[in-house]
Amino acid sequence: MNSLEQAEDLKAFERRLTEYIHCLQPATGRWRMLLIVVSVCTATGAWNWLIDPETQKVSFFTSLWNHPFFTISCITLIGLFFAGIHKRVVAPSIIAARCRTVLAEYNMSCDDVLLQRS
Repeated sequence: MNSLEQAEDLKAFERRLTEYIHCLQPATGRWRMLLIVVSVCTATGAWNWLIDPETQKVSFFTSLWNHPFFTISCITLIGLFFAGIHKRVVAPSIIAARCRTVLAEYNMSCDDVLLQRS
């Protein structure tokens, strides 16, 4: 393979990698927004649960039963983490890190500016 073909292959790889990461951005944004909303709901519910004077007087499960907003949002947040939302939120970073690892074996590199271009 001559150097012109190698340069073309590298450019094709760069375009494909940039395109793939760019296509992940909308889905990643939606997952981040969902995580933020559920986290804020859980934090708000937790605050209301903690400041309720009845929480100290009743059993743990009764206090959870008395605060369904907190209970549902907390279960949802735990479910999202078990479903792998933490990986979906950082998927482009994981792919970029893995590409850097592979490219380092060939004395090549890529930076975040390359991967964030459209």
